[in-house]
Amino acid sequence: MSDQMQRTEAVAHLRFVRIGPRKLRRVADAIRGLNVREALVLLKFAGVYASEPLEKLVRSAVANAGNNHDMNTDELYIARITVDGGPGGRFTKRLDPRAQGRAYFKRKRMSHVTVVVSEQAPTKTRKQRPGASVTAARVTRRAPAAARTTTAGSVDKA
Repeated sequence: MSDQMQRTEAVAHLRFVRIGPRKLRRVADAIRGLNVREALVLLKFAGVYASEPLEKLVRSAVANAGNNHDMNTDELYIARITVDGGPGGRFTKRLDPRAQGRAYFKRKRMSHVTVVVSEQAPTKTRKQRPGASVTAARVTRRAPAAARTTTAGSVDKA
C-alpha cells in the first residue's frame, strides 16, 4: 500500500466469544449504521449480557482507527458488523446427566464478531428488524401529588 492512499475503514475482530450468535446478533442489529458515540451509549446502558463484549470490540475498532490509520475518532460510524458461528460445528458439546443413567448433550455455542468503522456515514438506510429491542429503558416520572388534579379540575386533597 502506498503512502498516498488513505485508509477509510478500520477493523476489529473478536473470536471465540462464549455467547451464542443469536444473542449477539440482536445487539449487533441495534447498533449497525449508527454513529460510534451513539452506539457506545446504547451498548453501555442496554441491559443485555451480550452488549459488554460488543462495547469492548467497538472501542477496540475506534482505537485501531485512531492509532493505526490516523482517522478522526470523533466522526466514525459503524459501517459493518457481522456475527458468525464459532468452531466445531458451531458449538462445543457438554454432557448433561439425566435420569436412569442417560445423558443429553448441551450445545455451548461460540461466536466470531467483526466490526468495521468508517469515517463516511453509511449510504444504505438501516433496515428495521423484527424481534426484541435493545434500546435503553426510558424512565417516566409522575408529577408530584400537589400538582395532580381530578377530572373536575380541582386539586386532589388526598
